[in-house]
Amino acid sequence: MAEKFVFKPTKIEQLQDNYDVIIIGSGGAGLTSAIQAYELGLSPVILEKMDKIGGNTTRASSGMNAAETFVQLNHKIVDSFQAFYDETFVGGGKKNNPELLKFFTEHGALAIDWLEKHGIELDDLTITGGMKTMRTHRPSSMAPIGGYLVTELLKLVKKDQIPLFDKIKVDKLLMTDGKISGVITDKEKEIHAGAVILATGGFGAGKDLLEKYRNDLLKLKTTNQPGATGDGIKLAKAIGAKLVDMDQVQVHPTVQQDTSHAFLIGEAVRGEGAILVNKQGVRFVNELDTRKNVTKAIDDLGGTGAYLIFDTGIRKRVKAIEFYDHVGLVESGQNLLELADKVGFDPQTLQMTVDKWNFAVAKKDDLEFHRTTGMDRKIIQGPFFAIHIAPAVHYTMGGVAINPQTQVLNENNQVIKGLFAAGEVVGGLHGNNRIGGNSIAETVVFGRQAGQQVFKYLQ
Repeated sequence: MAEKFVFKPTKIEQLQDNYDVIIIGSGGAGLTSAIQAYELGLSPVILEKMDKIGGNTTRASSGMNAAETFVQLNHKIVDSFQAFYDETFVGGGKKNNPELLKFFTEHGALAIDWLEKHGIELDDLTITGGMKTMRTHRPSSMAPIGGYLVTELLKLVKKDQIPLFDKIKVDKLLMTDGKISGVITDKEKEIHAGAVILATGGFGAGKDLLEKYRNDLLKLKTTNQPGATGDGIKLAKAIGAKLVDMDQVQVHPTVQQDTSHAFLIGEAVRGEGAILVNKQGVRFVNELDTRKNVTKAIDDLGGTGAYLIFDTGIRKRVKAIEFYDHVGLVESGQNLLELADKVGFDPQTLQMTVDKWNFAVAKKDDLEFHRTTGMDRKIIQGPFFAIHIAPAVHYTMGGVAINPQTQVLNENNQVIKGLFAAGEVVGGLHGNNRIGGNSIAETVVFGRQAGQQVFKYLQ
């Protein structure tokens, strides 16, 4: 059996006074940008405030969206940049920044190629809500994408000996002659650099920013790791950066929160064929509509939450379910009668719901809710399973304004020289609703771009 990879952060005594570029945050965007910068000959450093590496990326479970990839062709799926753009634009309420969205949708395939060249293979496909085509890439082991990606990127960081310090927080960005010149950390240490990349994530766990922009969501639980408090947004704003779409906060519809922790149940569960039912055991929504619409449908049930229903065939297609079961989130029954009894449904009603769904799958025609995707397999193979879910704060679409070169803009839409940003810290890409699979894609696409553009800027 392969030895488990363990990453050890760099010892604090090795922190130097000067680097070419300082990357704040160790999630997908931060790690990708550091590797890209290093491969272009720069000396990067990664600073992470938490004692756990990987940020929110480690919690992602579904996959990475990209169009016109070699993986899709291997699966006999012909896609287009335009279709990816259009579906994301409609999914975002047509409020997405068109320039960012164009760059994003046209560079996903290159990002998949880049990962593959680094031994990170996303050679299986699934689908998420709001998409009409299988373009959500994931490893063929079907392991949750986030943990897999962070682990593989950290192997590269280790191989390249890129310094990564944990438990060090950046308190201030330094400016000299109108350009970024470094940072001041909570250790009261100045670190100088010609450029800084903000890769600090969003503010889904930041009660102060949520209170300011969306106080209606304060009572909801969050799927975010505790460090997602909007630090990069605050650092950038303090030196005059423009913020966009700060009131656009995504609530994820399927989060198990009956325990002390909130566990996101990834969209791949529905993408592989699960259905949602109310407490009577009846379907009430197109499960793969946009997150915004599915959340509203669950909210309209009156606070009871809903249940994901699936079988062994679907479970085999989503490895994350093994973890959900391990931590006690999954109810099971050898047959639907037993499952209904455990969850408190009327057995005949649940049986009728599943029969009706299986008939829709066979006919490829969902007369009830017009679902057209995630209909590749029936719910017929015991044991059968249920997970109780309800909506929770998940993703912040708002953040720092950038151009497609990942350069941070000020209130007058002028470039702040030497300051770049990538990942969830950025606002504008997703409009009023992020499509599942687009956050991981964003970290790699714009992480690479940030690394490249810093190199160009420092020439």
